[in-house]
Amino acid sequence: MGADQAVIDVIDNGGQWTHREWRMLRYLGVETQILPNNTPLEELRELDGLILSGGAARVGLTGELGNCADYLSLDIPILGICAGHQFMARHYGGDAGEAPKPEFGAAIISLVGDGGPLFRGTPSEQTVWESHNDEVTITPPGFVEIAHSESCQVQAMQNEDLDRFGLQFHPEVNDTEFGSNIFENFVRICKSAKSA
Repeated sequence: MGADQAVIDVIDNGGQWTHREWRMLRYLGVETQILPNNTPLEELRELDGLILSGGAARVGLTGELGNCADYLSLDIPILGICAGHQFMARHYGGDAGEAPKPEFGAAIISLVGDGGPLFRGTPSEQTVWESHNDEVTITPPGFVEIAHSESCQVQAMQNEDLDRFGLQFHPEVNDTEFGSNIFENFVRICKSAKSA
């Protein structure tokens, strides 16, 4: 493993595209593996970052995401995708619920301001791929919304410390226009935190 190679694992919450998140990280030269979400915290290796994958319908609301609450105690950057995003919002004191308009397929999101470090170098409007019945309804204390769409207010969020990020859409799917840029940016965030 190279000195500048990031180590970022993917927690599998049962999402249909978890392997694509792993593949995207591999493509970017990251040392990565997929782990089941019941992996004990003490069995995780030393990590520079972590991704909480999407999952089956409703799991972001039920809290049945294995040990994800334990993983959120780690002092490393963490990115929650879809169900992982919803779980993160509830864990930190926000809320998630049934979407008034479930989204499946392409959607256009708009960044809030510059979208923060996760959206660095991407345009203010972009096409993303959605697959969800539920969404974040209340952003947690200490978090801000960084992207929204016509039918979903919290398409993306970040915390004030810039080490917790959530995405309602799926950046790992080819149809997300700037998905690879978002992954690159997350890897950059993890490397920056590692060298800080």
